[in-house]
Amino acid sequence: MEARFSYEKTAPGVYQAMIGVEKYLENCGLEESLLHMMRLRASQINGCAYCVDMHWKDLRAFGEQEQRLYSLDAWRECPYYTARERAALAWTEAVTLITEGHVPDTVYEEAQAQFSERELADLTLAVTAINAWNRLSIASRTVPGIYRPAKANPFEKGA
Repeated sequence: MEARFSYEKTAPGVYQAMIGVEKYLENCGLEESLLHMMRLRASQINGCAYCVDMHWKDLRAFGEQEQRLYSLDAWRECPYYTARERAALAWTEAVTLITEGHVPDTVYEEAQAQFSERELADLTLAVTAINAWNRLSIASRTVPGIYRPAKANPFEKGA
């Protein structure tokens, strides 16, 4: 696989706009591990190899257990996730797959039980951002495997 182009090099404004969103999310108060978990799940759904590689590595750098990572695509069937994580994952899937039900009320109610309105707004932005990163990376054919996690600030290298 060969990259088509790099947003950072050819359209730095696009890249910087996305980094601006990530910097907001970095300081929004949601758990960083939770954000990476939902980013990984959305990237799995969207088939973004670069982002799957990135967020898997970031989660491992934060000390996440392998079992929770390799079971993520079957999270509903596993006891490894908290109620808050389950609500975030359900919300992530519903927002990512928006044409398959327009975020059902049951998913909203589950999320609302775990997150404040502000947190839910921030989580929705995070889901929207990773879906945008997925589409940017897939369209430009960003090559997976080269990302190295920067545990102190994983957003410096993009999503």
